Amino acid sequence: MSSTLGYFRGAFAVTAAGLLASFWLGWAEGGGIDDAMTTFVIGLALAVLEISLSFDNAIINANTLRTMQPVWRQRFLTWGMLIAVFGMRLVLPVVIVAVAAGIGPLAALHMAIFRPGAYAHTLEAAHLQIAAFGGTFLMMVALHYFIDEHKEVDWFARLECRLRACATIQGLEVAFVLIVILSFAAMLPSGQADGYMLASVSGLLTYSAVRALGRALDGQRGVQRVAAMGGLGAFLYLEVLDASFSFDGVVGAFAMTSDPFLIAIGLGIGAMYVRSMTVMMVERQTLAQFRYLEHGAFYSILILSVIMFVETQIDVSEMATGGIGVLLISASLWSSIRHNKRMAEAERQV
Repeated sequence: MSSTLGYFRGAFAVTAAGLLASFWLGWAEGGGIDDAMTTFVIGLALAVLEISLSFDNAIINANTLRTMQPVWRQRFLTWGMLIAVFGMRLVLPVVIVAVAAGIGPLAALHMAIFRPGAYAHTLEAAHLQIAAFGGTFLMMVALHYFIDEHKEVDWFARLECRLRACATIQGLEVAFVLIVILSFAAMLPSGQADGYMLASVSGLLTYSAVRALGRALDGQRGVQRVAAMGGLGAFLYLEVLDASFSFDGVVGAFAMTSDPFLIAIGLGIGAMYVRSMTVMMVERQTLAQFRYLEHGAFYSILILSVIMFVETQIDVSEMATGGIGVLLISASLWSSIRHNKRMAEAERQV
C-alpha cells in the first residue's frame, strides 16, 4: 500500500505539466510574460475550483469501485478517467454548444478555437438546460441512497430512519423529483419552460436508463442500489455521474476564462486529484473506517442538486457550492472520528 503522498505522484506530475502548458498557452497567445503569468494563475485557480467541487465525486466513485469487478475497476481508473478529463471537460462543452447553437461539432470546435467569446456566450445561454439535466440526475442519485430499506448506517438518525421507511412506497423518488421539476418550471417564463422540462425529463430518463442497463449488463440479482453494480453498468453510471458533476465546474470556469483549452487544462488537473483520492480511499478502505463519510458525500450531492435547480432562478457562486460540499464532508469526517473514539473507549471499558 502506498504512502499518502505516493497516491498523488501522478496528480503532481500532471499539475506540473498542466501549469507549464497554461504558462505556454498565455505566452503563445499574448507573447509576453504578463499574459503567460495570467493564464498560469487562471489554470491554478481552475484546478482548485475543480478539487473543491469534487470531494463528493471522489467519495461516490470510491463507494462504487469497492464493489466493481477488478478488471472494470482498472478500466475506470484508466480509460474512465481519460474520458472524464478530456471527454467531460473538453468534448462535452463542445457538444452542448453544438446542440444549443444548432451547428455541427466541427463548427462548434472552430468556434471554441477562433471565437472563444461566442463559444462561452453560447454555453452560458444553455445553462438553464444544463442545470435542469444535472440537478435532476443528481437528485435521483441522492434520493436513491437515502430512500433505501437496506441502508443500515444513519448519520442524522431521525431523518434518515424516516426516509428509509419510505422505501416501501414504490416510485417515491421519481414522484418527488417530478414535483420539484414542475415547481421550478412554473416559475419560468413560458418561452423557457419547454427547454427546461425537456432537459429535466432527459436527466430522469438517463438515470433510469443507466440503472436498467447496468442491471441487464451485469446480471446481478437482488441489486437494490445502482452503486452495487459490478461491471459495465457501474462504469457507465460513474461516467454519467461524473458528467453531471462536471457541468457545474465547466460552467463556472467560464467566469474566469473563455479559453476552452485553458479550462480543459485546469479542470483536468483537478480531475487527476479526484482520481488519486478515489484510489486512496478504495485501497485504504477509508469509507469503512469513517462510517459517515459516504453520508456527507450524498448530502453534498443532494444540496448540489437543489442548487442547480435554484440556479434556474438566480446565480449561485461556484465557490459557495464547493464550500458547502467541503463543509458537509468535513462534518461527516468529524462525526466519524468521534464515533470511532467512542467505540474505542467502550471496548477499553469492557
